[in-house]
Amino acid sequence: MVTLHMKDARNYLAERVAELRLELRDRDTAVLAANSGAAFEQLGPNQGQFRLPVWGHEAVVTWPGLVGQDAETGQPMPAMMQAMLAYYFHTANGVPLAGQWIAFSELPDGQFYTAAFQGYTGNELAKVFGNDVEIFREAAVALGGRFEPMGDVAFAFSILPRVSLLVVCWQGDEDFPPSYRALFDANVRHQLPTDACAILGSALTQRLIKTQRA
Repeated sequence: MVTLHMKDARNYLAERVAELRLELRDRDTAVLAANSGAAFEQLGPNQGQFRLPVWGHEAVVTWPGLVGQDAETGQPMPAMMQAMLAYYFHTANGVPLAGQWIAFSELPDGQFYTAAFQGYTGNELAKVFGNDVEIFREAAVALGGRFEPMGDVAFAFSILPRVSLLVVCWQGDEDFPPSYRALFDANVRHQLPTDACAILGSALTQRLIKTQRA
């Protein structure tokens, strides 16, 4: 994984997205659609678009520009999601969801950064939601979370066709503080690199916190 200051990280990400998009233009659209779980529409000579759900809402990804847009408004998606889509189309190899969950530490090189990942995901959620699982439940449901029987309460979130995250809460008591953890579908390494998984975990955390404060 690459650890950079915020400005450097944005520049690195923008450069990497440009590289990924350039590499993807040499790939077959039918293969990209099959590997990512997207549907491809041909709109003209060497022109088309992929359609796929992103955070539970339909999005389009232009071809060959590979720019993600909201399907209803046509507005470009935020820069971070543009990066996720570029990584996803570049990495996804057609392996389906496993339906099992693993920790960030189980991802390639994840063990070296698991403390940092927990710091800006689970620890941040614990600060905001604490033992108030009902407030956490409301925020999770508002984001389209699906209840899962783990911990004291847990919700799974479908981010991309073959990328799902789970947030688990264990309530605290007089001896232990409340604990939250973000987990990944066990096959996520076939869909995204570890760097992108870290960004996605942070994005889900911030969305949950923003929903709770809305």
